[in-house]
Amino acid sequence: MANPGGGTVCNGKLHNHKEQSNGSQHRNCTKNGIVKEAQQNGKPHFYDKLIVESFEEAPLHVMVFTYMGYGIGTLFGYLRDFLRNWGIEKCNAAVERKEQKDFVPLYQDFENFFTRNLYMRIRDNWNRPICSAPGPLFDVMERVSDDYNWTFRFTGRIIKDVINMGSYNFLGLADKYDESMKTIKDVLEAYGTGVASTRHEMGTLDKHEELEDLVAKFLNVEAAMVFGMGFATNSMNIPALVGKGCLILSDELNHTSLVLGARLSGATIRTFKHNNTQSLEKLLRDAVVYGQPRTRRAWKKILILVEGVYSMEGSIVHLPQIIALKKKYKAYLYIDEAHSIGAVGPTGRGVTEFFGLDPHEVDVLMGTFTKSFGASGGYIAGRKDLVDYLRIHSHSAVYATSMSPPIAEQIIRSLKLIMGLDGTTQGLQKVQQLAKNTRYFRQRLQEMGFIIYGNENASVVPLLLYMPGKVAAFARHMLQEKKIGVVVVGFPATPLAEARARFCVSAAHTREMLDTVLEALDEMGDLLQLKYSRHKKSARPELYDETSFELED
Repeated sequence: MANPGGGTVCNGKLHNHKEQSNGSQHRNCTKNGIVKEAQQNGKPHFYDKLIVESFEEAPLHVMVFTYMGYGIGTLFGYLRDFLRNWGIEKCNAAVERKEQKDFVPLYQDFENFFTRNLYMRIRDNWNRPICSAPGPLFDVMERVSDDYNWTFRFTGRIIKDVINMGSYNFLGLADKYDESMKTIKDVLEAYGTGVASTRHEMGTLDKHEELEDLVAKFLNVEAAMVFGMGFATNSMNIPALVGKGCLILSDELNHTSLVLGARLSGATIRTFKHNNTQSLEKLLRDAVVYGQPRTRRAWKKILILVEGVYSMEGSIVHLPQIIALKKKYKAYLYIDEAHSIGAVGPTGRGVTEFFGLDPHEVDVLMGTFTKSFGASGGYIAGRKDLVDYLRIHSHSAVYATSMSPPIAEQIIRSLKLIMGLDGTTQGLQKVQQLAKNTRYFRQRLQEMGFIIYGNENASVVPLLLYMPGKVAAFARHMLQEKKIGVVVVGFPATPLAEARARFCVSAAHTREMLDTVLEALDEMGDLLQLKYSRHKKSARPELYDETSFELED
């Protein structure tokens, strides 16, 4: 089948020959996971390394003990619920009012059961109050519980200089005030803290327009629009792009904001296996061949939803293959670059730069300012007609308050730093330092024998813990004994048996900090027996093994 975009796909190899508007020849080639580009934006760029991603299976005995732990916890949970129902044990959870006892239960479901009987036992590992800037070191307020984590009280003690391995402070731009932030102070004095209006009314400032122009220039696209909340950038804009009669093809591990936006749109949603272009192509082919259910009419639009870097897996989207498929089947592509913009690519411009692809190949570029830029909010970027359409139809633009002026200035400052418009190379140095820190941290963890997920270039590093008891012990020991702040994640954010610690590497981390963390992890790995790695291939090869990927011309 001919590729509408002018390229061909065969045996997993992407060959794309496109005449650019400036007359220069643009060529991309992919072979065995290698992507090369002869020309991008007038500058040569080559991605000449294998895409290395790890999704190692856990040993059988680990999974057996993990499920046994959940099974025992479930049995005791039902026992405790029985005691609560009879008033033998006090119930601190939310319950229906007595006058509504004949109603269908509002709170009683499995997730609530899980919260009452398991999450509460280890709740002290989440929502820890921080009382400093989220730099490479931060301060944590100590708290204790007298009722098994249903409530907490502060002791008045501050745990000082905790190594921060949990914040999305990829480039180290979320830190204490210094003279480089003077422009933010000036904007605060001139504009105040808030706008008190929507973009459609009296909430569009010159700072917003300056920021949008800068974002478009940074991404090398025609236009961009910024929003005050990153989550709402997805959930409120996807419904403006697709609706009833449209089809959304969503990666099974997409972020909740993408899932919510897809559901709110009213479009039909089908999920494909994570990063698997074979699974995606099957859905695309069926969509084109069979059309809508019952009527068999053609879909109005087909929109593919993916992320640049997946925040729970640390994997990077297989963008060249997905672009080839979207061209072949004439679908639209929407990429959420919340965790990749500023953190991936030679100059931090995200996954398109990482693979050496033209950003115009992606129909909708979305990202947030909450990670690499040390701020808040998000953006949608792409063609000017797309952005102009969203300015009118986006729920976030029509109903949500505009971005705070000091926040906009912080993003402008960060972008200028990364782009070198401040007259220094500090931004580029931060991007390069982040890449070095990421590779070093991942390599050392693998050498120690831990199972870690994801791509070697992703700054999000999931370390698999599996057992719920070890999740609690790991996080408590790291903070209380080692003064290292970590984020642990479990159900429902991950599959039930794949609880993990998620580390976020920062350019602000020194080698000494990383070595301190690695030394503590090595000790914890031995203490809790967390070094499960046997360097075996994933138990889910159909998700990641694409050696049989084949599309006919």
